[in-house]
Amino acid sequence: MPLFAQPASWGALRDFLGAIPFSAVIDILLVAFLIYQVLLLVRGTRASAMLLGIGLIVFLYYASRWWKLDTVHWLLTTLLPYFVFALIVLFQQEIRRALMRVGRYPLAPRLWQLGRQANYDDILLAANLFSSQKTGALMVLERDVGLRTFTESGIKLDATLSYDLLATIFRPGAPLHDGAVIIQKDRIAAAACFLPLSANPILGTQMGTRHRAALGITEEADAVAVVISEETGQISLAVGGAVEQNISLERLRTRLTELLGVPISPAVLPISTLTAEPEVTPMAPQDTMETAEQTSRTSGQAARP
Repeated sequence: MPLFAQPASWGALRDFLGAIPFSAVIDILLVAFLIYQVLLLVRGTRASAMLLGIGLIVFLYYASRWWKLDTVHWLLTTLLPYFVFALIVLFQQEIRRALMRVGRYPLAPRLWQLGRQANYDDILLAANLFSSQKTGALMVLERDVGLRTFTESGIKLDATLSYDLLATIFRPGAPLHDGAVIIQKDRIAAAACFLPLSANPILGTQMGTRHRAALGITEEADAVAVVISEETGQISLAVGGAVEQNISLERLRTRLTELLGVPISPAVLPISTLTAEPEVTPMAPQDTMETAEQTSRTSGQAARP
């Protein structure tokens, strides 16, 4: 008698598994994969609470059928056909995101990305400038899904992406300061664009309008949004309906390299990120003239015998 004898149930289990066709295994794996993707899609959104409500309605439907609750069963049977249209309305954002994810071309062209490396360097330099000066800014980088609907809401530029242009657009008091800049490939498509605000109830009041707009555009499309807070100067990165707050410039470089598939060398990071620079209080033109006059008087007095 062997030391470890196999139970008789093991042979029955082996026979049962052997009787399952290969197509049934593939079918089960595909269904499990789809369910997993749906759960990932609604995780952390308002749709997760709605799914719990839908599950409760389905439970009541089968419970009324099992316990012979004829009135409840009739009511649910009458209303269930209309739930399909209600689901389309309630989950329109999640359905749009799922369709965009399915229809997205898996192998994005890389030829034009090689020519954009220097331009992404300009984005890092601009983010460092805005962060050091506490200038509010919102830069949206288009990927596979087009953002033409949102570019039409702003001022169309179609200009070459550069550090100087970004610094000019987001200069405090500039006409295009408010709103978002949408970057398509190696060009700034539009500025002062209006973006949809995220309605995620989890956010509460802890985020401002810029951060909500960054989350809203990343919920609508697969874009990447770089946000600089006007109050704290912190850099945030939004993608896929989630935001990373208070990240360093090196972290921003790493994430942009991962998300956009374009290698950005650490050598482009400014030295000011390693050593803090003293704050310089901007002076009004009148104050500047008065300071110049005082300097000239002092130098004139020093020149007298």
